[in-house]
Amino acid sequence: MAVNSYQYVESRRTKFLALPLYFTKYSIGAEKLNIRRGFLNITEDDTYMYKVQDVRLSRSLMERIFGLGTIICYTGDTTDPKLELKSVKHSGEIKEYLIQASEEARLRRRTRYNLEVGGEAMDDEDYDMDAEES
Repeated sequence: MAVNSYQYVESRRTKFLALPLYFTKYSIGAEKLNIRRGFLNITEDDTYMYKVQDVRLSRSLMERIFGLGTIICYTGDTTDPKLELKSVKHSGEIKEYLIQASEEARLRRRTRYNLEVGGEAMDDEDYDMDAEES
């Protein structure tokens, strides 16, 4: 069984001086995203990359001053539909990696998301039938 090697391992940092005082660690790899929280009681959340649907980067004034950013991942996961990677360094680079890795994971798994057009959900088969009729 192959071990998931992580591309990025970042810690949540304070917005002032960017010190890693929180006990939260984010590990991001090609197959999954792992969030580990806690010191005495540890909680780990994993989300597969193919479930990441959209990524947003937000930077407050204090985060910009100290080179940090908060990445918000909108996922199709039932337990964590919105994952926040708060106050991490290299946030722009990590956001781009998340977008690229999630798209590659969807292609590897041959997963597709339905696109809602005009109030109806359309998948690839419906689109092909509409194109042939016209």
